[in-house]
Amino acid sequence: MKIKWYGQACFWIESDRGLKIVTDPYTPETSGYRPIEHAPDVVIISSDNDDFHCRADLVPGQPTVVNALAVAQAGGSRAIKSTRPELGSGVTVRAIEAMEALNHRFHDPDQNGMYQFEIDGITVGHMGDMGNALSEAQTAFFTGIDVMLVVAGGHPTTELDDLKRFLDAAKPRLVIPMHFRTLRYKPRNILWIESFLSYYPDSQVDFACDCEVRLNKADLPPSTRVLVLDNYS
Repeated sequence: MKIKWYGQACFWIESDRGLKIVTDPYTPETSGYRPIEHAPDVVIISSDNDDFHCRADLVPGQPTVVNALAVAQAGGSRAIKSTRPELGSGVTVRAIEAMEALNHRFHDPDQNGMYQFEIDGITVGHMGDMGNALSEAQTAFFTGIDVMLVVAGGHPTTELDDLKRFLDAAKPRLVIPMHFRTLRYKPRNILWIESFLSYYPDSQVDFACDCEVRLNKADLPPSTRVLVLDNYS
């Protein structure tokens, strides 16, 4: 599996057979991050009303668009069948409801969805635009997941103390931070990555020194490690 971080909560995730997924695409002009360049098969958005998380309309091609909040509200699971046999059978997206920070400093909080899916035998979890401490049900939803994409910039997403408590309970094998401040991020209203990394010893943190990595199930660490990607530039 290849995973590439565009910026904010947007990743390009591609299976070994070529199934391509984009998560939470943003508006380039307001976020500061580059446009998505290539056409995926599936786009997953955590809500349909946040231009930092929902801009499937700006993604090239004609992908299947999955709204995680809608999935969570309609039973919690949606199977997307592949139209090309060489890509495999498709992917199933599971989702659970979430909320932006109830004390959001900039606007009234909106609902969104956190979600997970499996690619090449690797389960991938995505925190969407979660802004609060995770409940027992939300923590259980992600417990034991292989790769967890976490909002690591503090308010208006989950506060870092609450995030660390969630990760200690869920015990993902690999944590990939997202949604933190970078040199490209225009609003400048979230924390730099150092704040999140201060919760972990240096020996538990790896730096990809690139915007993308390849992951194999057999090579994932047996216990939680943090892997920091550079955003695509």
